Amino acid sequence: MSAQGGTKAVVAALLANMGIAVTKFVAWGLTGASSMLAEGVHSLADSGNQALLLLGGRRSRRAADEEHPFGYGRERYVYAFIVSIVLFTVGGLFALYEAWHKWQDPHPITEWQWVPIAVLLVAIGMEGFSFRTAIRESNTVRGEQSWPSFVRNAKAPELPVVLLEDFGALIGLVLALGGVGLTLVTGDGRWDAAGTACIGILLVLIAIVLALETSSLLLGESATSADVAAIRAALVGEGVASVIHLKTLHLGPEELLVAAKIEVTATTDGASIARAIDAAEERVRAAVPIARSIYLEPDLRRAEPGVPGAVAPD
Repeated sequence: MSAQGGTKAVVAALLANMGIAVTKFVAWGLTGASSMLAEGVHSLADSGNQALLLLGGRRSRRAADEEHPFGYGRERYVYAFIVSIVLFTVGGLFALYEAWHKWQDPHPITEWQWVPIAVLLVAIGMEGFSFRTAIRESNTVRGEQSWPSFVRNAKAPELPVVLLEDFGALIGLVLALGGVGLTLVTGDGRWDAAGTACIGILLVLIAIVLALETSSLLLGESATSADVAAIRAALVGEGVASVIHLKTLHLGPEELLVAAKIEVTATTDGASIARAIDAAEERVRAAVPIARSIYLEPDLRRAEPGVPGAVAPD
């Protein structure tokens, strides 16, 4: 996934959410609508989340050192996980609390009644622009994957996070519009509270999905099946008869660790094995450019007694 494309989507979302947050807080101050307060806090949390994603991307580019010999690429996953926590607590739980408070003490919107409707319509337009940017950037790397598959399998967290946030924001705006609209029509503030509660539940669900996906990346995921197949094919060549076993691990979205045991012939001398390993590494990097750390162990394929073609234990 292109880091540049992810950054562009994050910046677009940040600018949109900062503008939206200001207008929502102004509307809340004028009308007292709890949906506007919940949506304002939601947009403020989203703005902070995008700032965290940008910070994580910047910190992940630090050079490897003695304490972190494989670099800091996975720091992007750490910040993406923090984003899910912020969205859950600041966005979701606050909205649920505000809904409960408003349900206990409902009151109609009696002043500046047109303001929340106008703000929400403008916010939908701005959020739609951010969502469109995220979709366009994602389509450059999504390929034939469905959207759920793209979110589950993406190794760079920025685009999936922005996609889910923007999608949730648009649904939340529609819910807020419904709650405020019904409050204006009926004069019953509990509709506003109900809309706020729906926003809170939505944000909690999105935060849980983000937490599950980013925690998997933090634990360490292998390369995609297509990259694994390409690496396995590239390893076989002059001096390498086959791949006995292969393991991969993402050190970051654009950096892959490859460890493999490769089969060489019993008559091959040390110098020939070294040349074969160097050549195999070059083929792998050409086939999968993000395979930057490659460790190859030469071995002989030996059959165990009574098991034709089996490989002896490591």
